[in-house]
Amino acid sequence: MGDARAVGAQIRVRLPSLTPLEGKVAAAILARRDITDATPLKEIAESVGVSEPMVVKVAKKLGFAGFREFRQGLIDYYQSESALLHTEISPEDTAGTVVQKVFRTAMQALEETFAILDLEAFERAAAYLHRAKQRDFYGVGGSAQIARDVSHKFLRIGIRATVFDDSHMMMMSASLLGNDDCAIAFSHSGETAAVIEAVELARKNGARTIAVTNYSQSTLAKSVDVVLCSTAENSPLLGENATARIAQLNLLDALFVAVAQRDRATADANLARTMRAVQFKRKQ
Repeated sequence: MGDARAVGAQIRVRLPSLTPLEGKVAAAILARRDITDATPLKEIAESVGVSEPMVVKVAKKLGFAGFREFRQGLIDYYQSESALLHTEISPEDTAGTVVQKVFRTAMQALEETFAILDLEAFERAAAYLHRAKQRDFYGVGGSAQIARDVSHKFLRIGIRATVFDDSHMMMMSASLLGNDDCAIAFSHSGETAAVIEAVELARKNGARTIAVTNYSQSTLAKSVDVVLCSTAENSPLLGENATARIAQLNLLDALFVAVAQRDRATADANLARTMRAVQFKRKQ
């Protein structure tokens, strides 16, 4: 992991692949910001209440070669500007402090999502969307709102996409997709059953499938052709979802531009047409 900003993010996206005990160990180690290159494996294991082999096992499942690489990764990450952006909100915070902390946490999510972005997967997603005859987006709750936002942007340049946020409608949509189509599944957790079932059916029928999620090892991520990962540090009050949404919206803005760039002349012409169509709705 060459980019220090990516360390925290790479750990968070792998957390669902851990057992409850392993997750507890990982969370306890991540909470320690006093680790130095002199901190021994034995001390870490004793502080968490597990064996030394368990700590090594967790380090490897999180993507590190072993404990030493895990330890160095955490040291580098906690010394990075990105890690310093996040601070928990407390009941005593003033309005100005709250605004600063919320904005800085969003900045962290953007920085770290950019650091872990798989550009090859991003390019494939843009190609799938550009070539598709039919584009169907699946999501519920807040994820459906993200789907609607990007669908609106695509419509502005003449690329039609349909958003489905009802489980039955998702399945009906997926049953009609084929080799020339594309489905995007939006789920922060990557474990939303309705979305997973729909995208699995779409893929079974030959459609290209893309997931936008916070966890690369989630059930959804394992069910699609391409995964685009966001990342956000959990906050007791804000939660992960709210912060991750900022990162996902920016990630999809970039995807929208990448698709538009594949036929910029047509995109610009359609943008001019759609802008003229709604211009009279604005007060003069």
